Amino acid sequence: MNDAELAAHLAADAGRILMEVRASGRHHGKELGRAGDAEANAVLVKALRELRPDDGLLSEEEKDSAARLSKSRVWIVDPLDGTREYAEERDDWAVHVALAVDGVADAGAVAMPALGLVLRSDRPLAPPSRPSRPRMIVSRTRPAAEALDVADALGAEIVTMGSAGAKAMAVVRGEADIYLHSGGQHQWDNCAPVAVAQAHGLHCSRLDGSPLIYNRPDTLMPDLLICSAEWASATLDALATARG
Repeated sequence: MNDAELAAHLAADAGRILMEVRASGRHHGKELGRAGDAEANAVLVKALRELRPDDGLLSEEEKDSAARLSKSRVWIVDPLDGTREYAEERDDWAVHVALAVDGVADAGAVAMPALGLVLRSDRPLAPPSRPSRPRMIVSRTRPAAEALDVADALGAEIVTMGSAGAKAMAVVRGEADIYLHSGGQHQWDNCAPVAVAQAHGLHCSRLDGSPLIYNRPDTLMPDLLICSAEWASATLDALATARG
C-alpha cells in the first residue's frame, strides 16, 4: 500500500485498539489514558518499523532519536491526541499518523475512533458549505488569548472542543472555519492534521504566515493556523494587529 493508505490503515488500527482498551473497563482516569497511549503506540511503532524500515520515526510516546534528522522521510505520530478527553469518555480525541518528506507534511490520516471516522489526505471530502460569519474553534479548557482576540476582531462565533486533531478536523468537516493555536504544540500534535487539512484545500501556516516545517531537532511547534482559504488573509491581519 502507498504512504497515504498506510497512514489511514494504521490510524484506524490504533483507534480500534484504543476503543477496546476503553471498553474493557480495566483502567480508569489517568491510568486509562496511559494504558491507551502505550498500547496504541506499540501497534504504530511495530508496524512502521516493519513496513517502512528505512524511514525515520518520531512518536510522542517513543524516546526521540537524532537518527531521524538525517532522513528525508519521517513518520510523525501521536498514538492518542487528547488523553484527557479519551479518559473522560468523550469523543473529541484522535489518532495521528503522518509522513513528512523533506520537512513537509506529505501524507497523513487522523482517526476519530469514537465517531467512527478516519480523515485522510488521499480521500478529501467534498467542500462543506460555510456561513458568512466565521466560527473560531478553541480549546475547551485553555483557549489561547490571541485566538479570542482574533475572534473578537473578526466577529467570529466561538466553538470549543478537546484535542488538537479534533479541532483541526472540525475545520475540515465544516463544523468550524478557523483553528488558531498559540500555546505551543509538538510536531506530532499537528503534522497529520496539517497533511489532511492541506489535502482539503485549507490554509495551514505558522501565525506569521510562514510555512510549517517538520522533522526539526526541537519537537516543539510554537503556533499553528488552519483555516478556510477565504479567511486566511483576514485572520493573519487580525493576528498582526493583536500582536502590535
